Amino acid sequence: MSYAHPEYLIEPPELAADLDNPDRCILDATVFLGRAPGGGYRAESGLEKYREGHIPGAAFLDLVEAASDTSTGLGFTLPAAGQLEDLFRSLGVSDDSEVVLYSTGHMMWATRAWWLFHYCGHPRARVLNGGFDAWKAGGFPVSTETPSLEVGTFTAMPRPELFADQDAVLAAIGDAGICTVNALSPDVHSGESDLSYGRKGHIAGSVNVFYDDLLQDGRFRDVEGLRAALEAKGLLSAPRVISYCGGGISATIDALACLLAGHEQVAVYDGSMSEWVRDESLPMETGP
Repeated sequence: MSYAHPEYLIEPPELAADLDNPDRCILDATVFLGRAPGGGYRAESGLEKYREGHIPGAAFLDLVEAASDTSTGLGFTLPAAGQLEDLFRSLGVSDDSEVVLYSTGHMMWATRAWWLFHYCGHPRARVLNGGFDAWKAGGFPVSTETPSLEVGTFTAMPRPELFADQDAVLAAIGDAGICTVNALSPDVHSGESDLSYGRKGHIAGSVNVFYDDLLQDGRFRDVEGLRAALEAKGLLSAPRVISYCGGGISATIDALACLLAGHEQVAVYDGSMSEWVRDESLPMETGP
């Protein structure tokens, strides 16, 4: 059985075999996380790592600032569609471009970038399965040259249903038609971890599908493995899924896994725990 949407992924050999395709834009979306004082994480741009070496022809996509609304204090908040449209154009993207997104380290940065393209209605965005680590492991070339980019003609056609806000998540509590899933690790979900986002535990009523359980050796599991992991927590049988995490990043691993497994009605809670914990009246639970 193949993925419901095999076109959402690309394998390193396929990319390497057609690396000079003029209709393709390759974007490095790397971000690194460090522990922040008082709990949570601090995001650091992967630009320096990009400069040390990247896939030939790749440009750098700045998720930390250029692809975020930095006014909220949450980090990685979805910006206005016009901001994304201008950014993607500046990176050479046009409406007919094939866009390949990858990251160094964890693939969740590439899936976050992919979700932004998906939200903007771009039909030809793909995640490099396994990311830069898989690219290097395959012995494929690495460059330190920054490409010269022509401004693209990309037009954003936003799909607001792909993101959920705080009110939608609150309304989903107790709604049998919506499965809200926490993509964070089981100990963070249960509240047993030293890490928290200000309040321990998880959004009331949400189930836990740890994003790393959907991967194997840094790559998405095969469709049978994805379906088994998702259905075990009721995601594939629920009419709608809302995925969240700490800040709307690893949630996109769970969300894209749902699409690969054939579940189309999926949204990402953009504010995730970083926003939810700010309001003490919003219900949370501890335990598995």
